[in-house]
Amino acid sequence: MIGIKGPRGTGKTTLMLQYLKYDLGVPDNALYVTADHTWFYTHTLLDTANDWYRQGGKILIIDEVHKYPNWSVELKNIYDGLPEMQVIFSASSALDIYRGEADLSRRVITYTLPGLSFREFLSFTVGLSFSPIKIEDITNNHREISRQITEELRPLPEFKRYLQVGYLPIIAEGEDSYHLKLNQIINTIIETDLAYIAGYNTGTATKVKKMMGVIAESVPFKPNIAALARKLDLSRDSVYQYLYQLREAKLLNVLIAEGKGVSRLQKPDKIFLENPNYSFALKENPDIGNVRETFVLNQTLNAGINVNCPYRGDFYIDGLTVEVGGKSKNHAQVRHLDNYLIATDDIEIGTGKSVPLWLFGFLY
Repeated sequence: MIGIKGPRGTGKTTLMLQYLKYDLGVPDNALYVTADHTWFYTHTLLDTANDWYRQGGKILIIDEVHKYPNWSVELKNIYDGLPEMQVIFSASSALDIYRGEADLSRRVITYTLPGLSFREFLSFTVGLSFSPIKIEDITNNHREISRQITEELRPLPEFKRYLQVGYLPIIAEGEDSYHLKLNQIINTIIETDLAYIAGYNTGTATKVKKMMGVIAESVPFKPNIAALARKLDLSRDSVYQYLYQLREAKLLNVLIAEGKGVSRLQKPDKIFLENPNYSFALKENPDIGNVRETFVLNQTLNAGINVNCPYRGDFYIDGLTVEVGGKSKNHAQVRHLDNYLIATDDIEIGTGKSVPLWLFGFLY
């Protein structure tokens, strides 16, 4: 049993359908269903799987499983009762597969599909393929890597485009409608996905959207939970809960000081939008400094790298302090540290401790 989690718009449905068509060749023993289809008004997932198995079915692909009320129990029953059936399902990022009513932790292998990295965006839009790099490569070999890449393209115009409209594959449908679709995705996550997963009603969804609007105006910021609660007419516990759910739904990223865990009732040290495209969709002229920091946090987290809030600098990334800024950014804030980098925008090739900001988009 394989689960594919990820934010809306990253291509989970397309990935499964491409696997069905191109890898499997649309075999007679494979069935694709979507869990919010009217079929499931009068049929269960388990009954559907059993019927399909009796007809010779061997593969069952279930899209948007979080929209099915009893998903965890029935997936467990399918896994245990039909050992020859391969099950692949997709789910919202906000769905905690391991906290369902039934224990799926020993039964399902979960993969996460994030949005496009800058490296993947270049492959997707201009057809140039580059290998991913590690954070150590940026630290130790950024000049050589940057030089190799700039021999094939001028990265800065494409990077500016990526920050505005490059994170989701829906860019293939046109740039003009990209932000409109992005706002629709945000609304659908809050009104539909979180309604299924967290039991949101219309009033709750309205308050959560208002919270997103407040956060979008001021990110990244150190949240005053009491002030936020008063502004939204919510309890402090509700604010913590909604922040946690928006983080799980990949609408926000939170930054925690080193040594702290992330819990549902813990104040984050900083709050960011999940990706830079949200900044342009939710605010007409976002602060470019905020956009740059949002980009670095998004790319490093998606690459599976541990990021914390440092005492000095913007990010503490696997023992490395990273300060983010424009071409004129100086080293005064972090130069006393042994291990630091300045992620500098608007440069193609760096020098010394100054590395090109866009290079962080090659981490996955």
